[in-house]
Amino acid sequence: MTVKSGSPGWYLRRLSRMGPREVGGRVGDTVRRRRWRSARPHCPSVTGARFTAVLPAGTLAEVPPDAAKRLIAEADRLMAGHAEYFGVERDDLVDPDWWSDPKTGRRAPWGYAFDVPYRNEDAVGDIKQIWELSRHQYLTVLAAAYALTGNERYAERVAEHLRSWWSANPPLRGVHWISGIELGIRLLSWVWVRRLLDGWSGVAGLFEENPVALNQIWHHQRWLAAFPSRGSSANNHVIAEAAGQLAAACAFGWFPSSARWRAGALRSLERHLRGNTFDSGLNRELATEYHGLVLELGLAAVAEADAADVPVPASIRLVLLRMTDALAAIVDSRLRPPRQGDADDGHGLIVDGAGTDRWASLLATGDAVFGRLDWWPTVTGSDVRTPLLAALIRPYAKKGSAPAEARPASRPGHFADAGMTILRGPAGIWCRCDGGPHGFLSIAAHAHADALSVEVRHDGVDVLADPGTFCYHGQPEWRQYFRSTLGHNTLQLDGGDQSVSGGPFLWTRHARTRVLTADPSEEGVSRWCAEHDGYQDSVHRRRVELTAANHELKVVDEIRGPRRAVHLTFHLGPTIAADLVGNWAVLTWTREGEDRFAVLDLPGQLRWRAHRGESDPPLGWYSTGFGRKEPATTLVGTGFADGTEGFTTVLRFRD
Repeated sequence: MTVKSGSPGWYLRRLSRMGPREVGGRVGDTVRRRRWRSARPHCPSVTGARFTAVLPAGTLAEVPPDAAKRLIAEADRLMAGHAEYFGVERDDLVDPDWWSDPKTGRRAPWGYAFDVPYRNEDAVGDIKQIWELSRHQYLTVLAAAYALTGNERYAERVAEHLRSWWSANPPLRGVHWISGIELGIRLLSWVWVRRLLDGWSGVAGLFEENPVALNQIWHHQRWLAAFPSRGSSANNHVIAEAAGQLAAACAFGWFPSSARWRAGALRSLERHLRGNTFDSGLNRELATEYHGLVLELGLAAVAEADAADVPVPASIRLVLLRMTDALAAIVDSRLRPPRQGDADDGHGLIVDGAGTDRWASLLATGDAVFGRLDWWPTVTGSDVRTPLLAALIRPYAKKGSAPAEARPASRPGHFADAGMTILRGPAGIWCRCDGGPHGFLSIAAHAHADALSVEVRHDGVDVLADPGTFCYHGQPEWRQYFRSTLGHNTLQLDGGDQSVSGGPFLWTRHARTRVLTADPSEEGVSRWCAEHDGYQDSVHRRRVELTAANHELKVVDEIRGPRRAVHLTFHLGPTIAADLVGNWAVLTWTREGEDRFAVLDLPGQLRWRAHRGESDPPLGWYSTGFGRKEPATTLVGTGFADGTEGFTTVLRFRD
């Protein structure tokens, strides 16, 4: 069932997932919003403000030439007015309309921020298209181009756009004052814009000597202090809010409330960074891109605190260390992490050009800040962000900066608390097995109904793929498909999902999964077995075995319970061609000019059919990024399970 976000039914379901404390906090927020409608205080006067959180001398010289070249190419594209967000090409960035959605052509309405129906695409447009530009991360790219070249045209364009945005978006008016994550990331961007423009003669007049800028910075921080994400919504959003607040209160600490805001943000960051992260280092949302976002935000926040000589709790550095080690452990042979859960292309700090590998960049920063372990994969490529952050963040090994931590002596393959197991074989065979909890907190906002799903790659190529996310708002049938059980490499019973959705970011019933066996040894045969109770009166158990000697992956599905209709689904990567005859599929693809192939021996008890690029209903798609999708082959087997036999699938890679 599709439940529209913002409908009466959605509100009732959303309320049912809140505890008394959260309900009380949200009631207080509602009262405060009504009071703020007619009582907007003025920013206190500021005199003698100075910006001191500059980059150490020589930092820019550490930027690799190829990374600088990519950055400048991206900056020049932006200067020409061109950019691409979520699959939509824009050519209006010379003088953008901050409230316009280029995808639908709609323009968000004016008014008191909390009255804007931002979830209603018919009234507002695609809210992510509108919000993304106003995170001002493209301005950090332009500012970085100025810092590296000294060309003032980049700085002047940044100044024009900031003044335009500040004029068009006064405090508490319009769509850009609704969501705390937007305010937090925007503040972080402004801090870096100010830092990277430090050599420009007009920068003080743009920021600390500009009453309009001071008013905006103050109101952003006042908003974040008043309306933190609460309870069941305290996921990656609250990390962005705390990181942005901390960054601004450190770098722009010019206001009477700065010390209080700084202390509160530091407490919030410490609490929620721990709360959002398993002890193993994986993000509790079990959505890989949000692992990257939270890690980026945490590193950027620590950089600001260290630059301002603000003591950082040791637990914050410890969590970031664990997150970095966990990332190093789960990537494949091409440094690609799993495609798991929601992904919306969100970044914490952008100072790099197109073509920069996000995950390699994070591992490079981790190496600079924490030091790499012997088992870490080799990081290739270069980036701008690593030398900038490393110049500000105190090295982990510095005495007193963090407690002693026993880091993994060898590459972990099983993360028990997160329920993730990585099986590895020769020739870059990589298999993720999903036996983890259904998302984070009571609403599991960014979870997918993917219990016991597998994701298989060969030398970094998606063979059995997680199809991704594609969209959030405005296209409910596509949102439902990409997060459904049918949309993952697992087994569906009676046409239903393992977990029950109550809306696009709400699950009202969560499947419970239990890992029974996890042996990720890279020699001989590695094994994994888990089961879940998401289907009433039935239990789905799956066993996976990877045999290194013959490059073979075996998947066995068993159903304990009454006779049920079955759909067993395998989604192939977009570069994989499939020739299906009966229950036998030959898979072919090309990697760096070399032909590769594999054979998929599917369960003979089921009737198999290949689907590709179907829209009514959706089936056979792969989302390369938010707002982007392309046809891909999906193999679906249909039949019945009566509990007397299992379904065995064998994937054999051939040289």
